[in-house]
Amino acid sequence: MERDEALRVLEEADCLVDQPAVETAITRMAAEITARIGKQNPLVFCVMNGGLIFCGQLLTRLPFPLEVGYLHATRYGREINGGELEWQAVPQTDMNGRTVLLVDDILDEGITLKALADECHQRGARSVLTAVLLDKQHDRKVQPGYRADFTGLDIPDRFVFGYGLDYDGMWRNAAGIYAVKGM
Repeated sequence: MERDEALRVLEEADCLVDQPAVETAITRMAAEITARIGKQNPLVFCVMNGGLIFCGQLLTRLPFPLEVGYLHATRYGREINGGELEWQAVPQTDMNGRTVLLVDDILDEGITLKALADECHQRGARSVLTAVLLDKQHDRKVQPGYRADFTGLDIPDRFVFGYGLDYDGMWRNAAGIYAVKGM
């Protein structure tokens, strides 16, 4: 995407959630996560690339010792519609017997997040919890009623970007959650 087109996309987008509201949601999630796993020895995996900004901000709000790693699997690449799960970086940290927290940007259909959680279980994790900044509200979830263990904000079924989510590789750095005009 060219720079001018990217600027036009942001200018025309609808701001669904502003930065202060996103930060409030992250702070609330951190308190919920702390209450649930703060006395354990958790392993936190950032799901790249989308989870990067959210995970970084969430981690600074978790006041307990933890180990951080990352993994990268995608169904989208730079496409709008998801395909087969493709591993970019498999987790290298031993998770046998550990509590694992997967931190991702959005729960859309949940196919990717569920596959990542299943992989962590197969690698010996004692328990796997999921945290997402956004949960897109629709009835196309991988399983009826599928939800993350910790959710920041519910959003409408629109194509969104900002706070780690991209539009054609751009605007992961947008300080808020924006919906593309007409999508």
